[in-house]
Amino acid sequence: MRPVIRPIKNFFQIASLIMLLVTVALLSAITTMHFAIHGAEVQVPALKGMTVADARSQTAGLGLNLEVDNRYYSSDVAAGHILSQSPPPATVVRREWRVRVAESLGPQKVDVPETVGTDERLGALKLRRAGLEIGATAQLPSSSAVAGMVLAQDPPAHAQGIERPSVNLLVAAPSDEQPDGFVMPALVGMPVVAAQKQLADVGMTVLPPVYADVPVGQVGNPGALPRPPVNPGAVIAQEPLAGSRVDLSTAVKLTVAK
Repeated sequence: MRPVIRPIKNFFQIASLIMLLVTVALLSAITTMHFAIHGAEVQVPALKGMTVADARSQTAGLGLNLEVDNRYYSSDVAAGHILSQSPPPATVVRREWRVRVAESLGPQKVDVPETVGTDERLGALKLRRAGLEIGATAQLPSSSAVAGMVLAQDPPAHAQGIERPSVNLLVAAPSDEQPDGFVMPALVGMPVVAAQKQLADVGMTVLPPVYADVPVGQVGNPGALPRPPVNPGAVIAQEPLAGSRVDLSTAVKLTVAK
């Protein structure tokens, strides 16, 4: 019987050796995949405050793609430097990931030109010559204005402290067309009755106003900045914000001073 037992014993030895080799191969493959995956991951660096050129160089060195997504005016961050980023610093991402940043334009120095009453193309040309972009453009049927004439703009002409270098336009369309939307006007500071009438004239829904107390600065307090008086019944906040694109289904909420 010994000649029969020996081949069986050899068979189990060979099978054990094969299983050991397969196990080693699997562990090696898993280890290789682990290092390959983690070797392709990087941490997003902190880019805020850097120049776009320096940030682009640093991200490129890590295998990341930098994209300037927005540009804003800023009195705190110098022009050409980064205001914000996404994903935030220390986020672990794969190589070739796209990092989006917002670039500072520095303090606002451009004067917003007047486009109301001009043809849309001429108004757009005036804005581009001033270094501004065209934001949202909506059309409103009008029987009192020539088609293509700018009826309103936001921000208004000569506005200061604007956030973005873009201007939204409301343009007259032929009176027999349906409006495709509106640019939400600036209503803050207006009497609530006048604001409600302006919205009702274009067929928009206005929610019942919310009345709120307006704090008044202490008289004679040297540390307090003077506040302009707010008349009772004046709009002090609005939703949606001025410049937003809206349509007839949008319900407008007004907050009014008591």
